[in-house]
Amino acid sequence: MLQALLDQTFLTRAVRVRLPDGRELTAGPGTPELTAVIEDVKTALAIAANPDLALGEAFMDGTFRVEGGDIYDFLQLTTSQLAIRPRAGKLTLLQRLRRGAEQANDRLHARSNVHHHYDLTVDFYRLFLDEDLQYSCAFFEAPNATLDQAQTAKKRRLIDKLLLTPGQSALDIGCGWGGLGLSMAERGARVTGVTLSTEQHRTAKERAAARGLADRAEFRLQDYRDLNQTFDRIISVGMFEHVGAPNYQEYFDTVARLLADDGVAVIHSIGRKTPPSRTQPFIRKYIFPGGYIPALSEVLPAIERAGLWVTDMEVLRLHYAETLRIWRERFLARREEALALYDERFCRMWEFYLAASEVAFRELGHMVFQLQLAKKQTAVPLSRDYLCE
Repeated sequence: MLQALLDQTFLTRAVRVRLPDGRELTAGPGTPELTAVIEDVKTALAIAANPDLALGEAFMDGTFRVEGGDIYDFLQLTTSQLAIRPRAGKLTLLQRLRRGAEQANDRLHARSNVHHHYDLTVDFYRLFLDEDLQYSCAFFEAPNATLDQAQTAKKRRLIDKLLLTPGQSALDIGCGWGGLGLSMAERGARVTGVTLSTEQHRTAKERAAARGLADRAEFRLQDYRDLNQTFDRIISVGMFEHVGAPNYQEYFDTVARLLADDGVAVIHSIGRKTPPSRTQPFIRKYIFPGGYIPALSEVLPAIERAGLWVTDMEVLRLHYAETLRIWRERFLARREEALALYDERFCRMWEFYLAASEVAFRELGHMVFQLQLAKKQTAVPLSRDYLCE
């Protein structure tokens, strides 16, 4: 079973797999680039039967390791081969039904799913994020930009796309630890940030008080769907990935309901250049339950039905790959500190997650899109020159 799996996967590059009894399997042309070691028969059977889930679980458990490289090298090798396979067909009816169940994200499930990932201690995220705790794609204006410079550039670009002016009311849907909301408040806006994470909510409020912005930046532990006021500006960064395809219409209908008639909204989300699919099993089970990376073909129809203009769209390609590379390097450099907070299996899970995410942006067609939305076609300038000024 393993040999058949290897032969189907490795077509232009070579790999070696060492089995628990010492036997070695090889696949692909030329000299193997590295050796994957499977430590026990149970792991070998699990990977052969369900590699999408079992490989990550085996790495977490320490029953799968890599010689001649690390887990990133193995995943990059593997995904480079998956990328040359024929494009997958449409989802079957059963797959669509299963996807709908996986991404229900009603109010109860949404809160539980957010708690799973975002209510880790903020001290853990401080190990590898930038100083402002931006947990989304940075914008590298220059190849040698630091992480802090690139995250500052990302915030500036998003705020510029909002055409934010002092005194305006602004809503931040999925406000994280408050960094973007506080930056908007410093630009003179009256900011309301909402999150379902108790840890993020607490940290955001503390940061607002420490910076003397509590009177202009209010952070609420609240579902965005329960808001009942209008805002001049709405922004959402890295939250749409948690909405789930069955809820896209409700999301954009809510944005339309909360946005002032002459208002502007900006949605920043991971997307895929490939057709609609399902969430990778390991990511769905261990990292982002209820999460899904959409194709634009799934997003734009919901925007159309909500009656909103797409006044601008920008696609960022390798910016998130570079962001994840830096996060992974910083995480590994401070791995012992992470181990003091959690355990070895947790640290292995995060190492696998960061590596798998990076190669997805490099090899499997993941990207980031930023959509500028409005109710009126005159709500924003007719050219994009304001982004260059």
